[in-house]
Amino acid sequence: MNIHEYQGKQILKSFGVRIQEGIVADTPEQAVEAAKKLKEDYNSDWVVIKAQIHAGGRGKGGGVKLAKNLEEVKQRATDIIGMQLITPQTGPQGKLVSKVLVAQDVYYPGESETKEFYVSVLLNRSTGKNIIMYSTEGGMDIEEVAEHTPHLIFKEEIDPKVGLQAFQTRKIAFNLGLSGAAFKDMTKFIAALYKAYDATDSSMFEINPVLKTSDDKILAVDAKVNLDDNALFRHPEFAAMRDTSEEDPTEVEASASNLNYVKLDGNVGCMVNGAGLAMATMDIIKIAGGEPANFLDVGGTANATTVKAAFQIILKDPKVEAILINIFGGIVRCDRVAQGVIDAYTEMGNISVPIIVRLQGTNAVEAKKLIDESGLKVFSAILLKEAADLVSEVLA
Repeated sequence: MNIHEYQGKQILKSFGVRIQEGIVADTPEQAVEAAKKLKEDYNSDWVVIKAQIHAGGRGKGGGVKLAKNLEEVKQRATDIIGMQLITPQTGPQGKLVSKVLVAQDVYYPGESETKEFYVSVLLNRSTGKNIIMYSTEGGMDIEEVAEHTPHLIFKEEIDPKVGLQAFQTRKIAFNLGLSGAAFKDMTKFIAALYKAYDATDSSMFEINPVLKTSDDKILAVDAKVNLDDNALFRHPEFAAMRDTSEEDPTEVEASASNLNYVKLDGNVGCMVNGAGLAMATMDIIKIAGGEPANFLDVGGTANATTVKAAFQIILKDPKVEAILINIFGGIVRCDRVAQGVIDAYTEMGNISVPIIVRLQGTNAVEAKKLIDESGLKVFSAILLKEAADLVSEVLA
């Protein structure tokens, strides 16, 4: 689950990570009040107005602006709130900005120069260990750094059985070229960041940039956090941070029905039980000459109600020209799936797209009989190849 920058910073701060302080605002008037509060608490004459959406590259799309006085705060907030912000990560449709973060100015003058770094913590799935990836080239797209200057990216693996060790935090600070007070502060920063990542069951913490201020303090200027959905039952306070307005409405609806659904750009909808079978079904669709319109796994405990909800969700996509239902009845009974398809078909009526149903396993014979006797325009298949041939036929 993705969360906003300001929410990620709240989590970091609770674990002792120094952050760029800020206040969320829903209106330009609230932004002005936030700027006044930052002036009072942190003596921040200038502030940064940052659009809060679930996407990176906000500055490139005009979603991050500096304001030098209260008049500029109001104007910048007015410009950003309500805009359709397009970044390299949003796609051409962009995302609607409904709130901004008014953040303190941390690039103040001092005895030494400021310096930006990149730091992220994530899981290395090939080794089963956590990894801290870091670079001296903060503030840039890490993909560009990896492509053009890969020698400037460092990695530190952490064995989850023993955790992050002190010598590793010192190694990171050394590789970043720090010394003195900044060196010590970076070791504390890394230790607190890793603790936050580990304790929250996150799948990624990305801080870009991590800033060394002119008085040698280390702090997080940005925070991109992805929480593991499967662990949210242990963290109800984080589950409450979910912003469904940032998600595809159909995916939100599917989630409410306990369906694993991801919308794609193809023309053949698919309903499957099991992620592996879903991937194989998507391959079959491509081999048959189509493109999958979605990934939809109804799970092993699907019933008629679940299948009906899944069927209706697929049909909401106007690009769908055919639907392939591929169910292996191990735990779930095929006749329940068939009844769900029939119920949804009957209720919705006037369904113009052809439907191919392949049911194998528990009560498959009963399921085929239900479909054959329903009087509905549904193509039944036994073998996967038969289903693929039917997809090719209906798309021709």
